[in-house]
Amino acid sequence: MDLFSLAGKTALVTGASRGIGRAIALRMAEAGATVLINSRTPERCQAVVDEIIAAGGKAAAVPYNISKEAEVRELAENCLAQFGTVDIFVGNAAANPHYGPALEAPMEAVDKIINTNIKSNLILCKAFVPGMRKKGDGVIMLITSIAGAQSSEGLAIYGMSKAAEASLVRSLATELGPDNIRVNAIAPGLVRTDFAKALWEDKERLKRTEEAYPLQRIASPDEIAGTAVWLGSPAGAFVTGQTITVDGGITVTGKRA
Repeated sequence: MDLFSLAGKTALVTGASRGIGRAIALRMAEAGATVLINSRTPERCQAVVDEIIAAGGKAAAVPYNISKEAEVRELAENCLAQFGTVDIFVGNAAANPHYGPALEAPMEAVDKIINTNIKSNLILCKAFVPGMRKKGDGVIMLITSIAGAQSSEGLAIYGMSKAAEASLVRSLATELGPDNIRVNAIAPGLVRTDFAKALWEDKERLKRTEEAYPLQRIASPDEIAGTAVWLGSPAGAFVTGQTITVDGGITVTGKRA
């Protein structure tokens, strides 16, 4: 048995047109999964699908805006109608329209963060778990953040949403374990993506961050994708209810980057 094979599995990755989501989609396809590529932009989804197919993998585009509840439900219905079940659900899509003090956050920004980062994942879990239960097998993983476990400058509302995701993971792991459905989170530190550009383009903050990290650098998207492939594969079959921190060691130092 190939411990890291995802052959025969169907995986949905939200926010998969760029950054961490794209890297996870590419690596899961490389490991043998049929990957459903979600983001709100059809052209960007299709570009990732084309990249996977060109490399000999299997993929399909499922473009929906998951900040909108109606579209989240349509996404779930489309995935189930086309593919029957989703074996691996990766809730990666996230929003952070507010960078600044918590009490200065407009409520419309708070609503968008909650809808995208928390509510959409709960809706999709509710949609896919029945099929996983029927098969007696399934994997759910949510991409959280170290901002959910410690204070991070300017990221209070985003961090609040990520702490909620980690709590959801722990609860679902307990509830779904008897059905052989594993639920975990991956909590990255700072990753060089467009989503986090405001953090790493700030040269002073980047320098401070890299000096604080024991590995003296920030992550690449592939370094998060490797953890996702492991958690989705037989190699991760006894891991559930965990938040796997992939942060270059910053949280164990007690420092704030």
